[in-house]
Amino acid sequence: AYLGPLPGFVLMAPSDEAELRHMVATSVDINDRPSAIRFPRGEGLGVAMPERGEILPIGKGRILREGTTVALVGYGSRVAACLAAADQLAARGLSATVVDARFAKPLDTDLMRRLAREHPVLVTVEEASPQGFGAIVLEYLARVGALDHGLKIRPMTMPDAFFEQDKPETQVHLAKLDADAIVATVLAALETGSREARA
Repeated sequence: AYLGPLPGFVLMAPSDEAELRHMVATSVDINDRPSAIRFPRGEGLGVAMPERGEILPIGKGRILREGTTVALVGYGSRVAACLAAADQLAARGLSATVVDARFAKPLDTDLMRRLAREHPVLVTVEEASPQGFGAIVLEYLARVGALDHGLKIRPMTMPDAFFEQDKPETQVHLAKLDADAIVATVLAALETGSREARA
């Protein structure tokens, strides 16, 4: 029997090992649609582990730090690098909001609209190939007109290139997805805005 249209696919990416435990519990609880969890190889961050995984609200990200100059939206393993980049930016007098997106599908559209409205620069950071999470955010913001008023959005992804086998942190550095690269991306976007204002 045809059951009618089902809710869409759920795609999650944990920022650390505790989030992975929560996402496994969430995935087990989902019984009306497919779900997947994307996580990289390597070791966790060493965070305290909860006894049991909590069921997360589907499609809701979490704000880890509030700021005003730039929004850094990490998806999965790059959230820690976003926090480290926010510290470096703070040392330069630049305030950053840091978000753990948690979900690519469904996207936290309310949160993305808020970030676009309240920040001149929005950077998405993911340890994945192009046309992933950042493209989902970019397409959504374009559809709702959030790019019509000067928002500078910069998606950061793994390059479409072959990397020799190495430690994950070495590959992330070579891919320019570490905290230093995030800071450089933010500064370049802000400089572009300054040049445009002077023109």
